[in-house]
Amino acid sequence: MEKKISVVIIDDESLGRQIVRKFLDSRDDFEIAAECSNGFEGVKKINELKPDIVFLDIQMPKLTGFEMLELLDSPPVIIFTTAYDQYAIKAFEVNAADYLLKPFSAERFEEALEKAELLLKNKSRGNEIISGLITHTQETTEYLERIVVKDGSRIHIIPVDTISYIEAQDDYVMIHSSEGSLLKQKTMKYFEEHLPPDDFLRIHRSYIAAIPHIKKIELVEKESYRLILDDGTKLPVSRSGYERLKSLL
Repeated sequence: MEKKISVVIIDDESLGRQIVRKFLDSRDDFEIAAECSNGFEGVKKINELKPDIVFLDIQMPKLTGFEMLELLDSPPVIIFTTAYDQYAIKAFEVNAADYLLKPFSAERFEEALEKAELLLKNKSRGNEIISGLITHTQETTEYLERIVVKDGSRIHIIPVDTISYIEAQDDYVMIHSSEGSLLKQKTMKYFEEHLPPDDFLRIHRSYIAAIPHIKKIELVEKESYRLILDDGTKLPVSRSGYERLKSLL
């Protein structure tokens, strides 16, 4: 007997999950491995069960569908479900992945399934689509309001206004906030471009400081400065960083 295609449904609204379940009922070749009502549970189930296909709502409280993508060890084929086309259309036009605009018909649902089955046979194309979607949504986000970090099995949501500074660590950055210090695989350039410029400043090639946390700048030796934050942390300041600080303060 041929192995059934396993599916996980993630939607914070029970009606959304119910509709997908109802449309899948007529298909003997699919089985629902799990249903989740939030992104935290969704990430856990996907990493645990490794389903073939995931129906994923985009707008969910706590963790959005796009934020979830960043946290998956090995993304399955994703069919997005959304009631808000402005969130989806541009991203999907760019990356040719499929999404269902709520409310959707049985015919439209079948089309999405067919597309997903083709991607299951071409996993590298599926992975390419997911990574393209992540890049696209990150690049089109004007300024970040929060940062999602996976630390082992725990997921942390760091509000940007709790960050005191960000420090380069090879291919990662260390985010220092009131929540503690957490590693994120992202570049300093990404944060320099996506943190609100009124609140954050690149003071050194290895440091971005939160302007509200700056207490003072002190001269260490001739033309060499350091920044003191309100918690006593001392950060080096480069020459170009000092020029930026001068014009700002």
